[in-house]
Amino acid sequence: MSVRTETSGPVLLITIDRPETRNAVDAAVAHGLADAVDQLEQDNALRVGVLTGAGGTFSAGMDLKAALAGQSPDVPGRGFAGLAQAEMTKPLVAAVEGWALGGGFELALACDLIVAAEDAKFGLPEVKRGLIAGGGGAIRLPQRIPHHLAMELLLTGDPVDGRRAAELGLVNRLVAPGETAATATELAQRIAGNAPLALAAVKRVVRGLNNEAGAFATQAEELAALKASDDMREGMRAFAERRDPVWRSA
Repeated sequence: MSVRTETSGPVLLITIDRPETRNAVDAAVAHGLADAVDQLEQDNALRVGVLTGAGGTFSAGMDLKAALAGQSPDVPGRGFAGLAQAEMTKPLVAAVEGWALGGGFELALACDLIVAAEDAKFGLPEVKRGLIAGGGGAIRLPQRIPHHLAMELLLTGDPVDGRRAAELGLVNRLVAPGETAATATELAQRIAGNAPLALAAVKRVVRGLNNEAGAFATQAEELAALKASDDMREGMRAFAERRDPVWRSA
């Protein structure tokens, strides 16, 4: 299975299990994560989820080979990886080891808290491919850290390590490599001791303040135009051919 779940009392540990692809998101992962979210939401004994990746990597984002073969990493009504636009009532904690790149970073941003290893790598390189971070990165990152720092990550596409992410305020706990899942589970257990209705209310209030639904609708229009551009195709070709892109649009 591409996504595994394991319960620890009131906590559901969700693991993306495709280490041979650095846990890249294909259709199976997307639907597996959607199913895991349903399990968390529908089981009254579960209060909090922890999301992580197998093999020392969180997620390298969208599986480009699978996408080229016609697979979609989106789930209708839930967005990228079945999680980016899912309206969850229960908290979710990301446990980030290794790379959280592109859609992988966006999965972490879709969570309510982030625990990261010191040597983790966070990046949104979509502008290097002629796109934007359309799985929530361009919407959520400026809500998490100061505007100019978010714009630097979004406009350069350059990654930062776990230490820098903590300095920016992206990370709740910074730990040694290999300790993120345990630390995230401990944090989740603390959250799980609180009132379920209050936890759900906090999430609804914060989501309402950020108007994410409207932001995703606006972003969809921008993405449609970019996907029809020559620059997007050039960005993908350049990446596949391991060369610098030659941008032609102005």
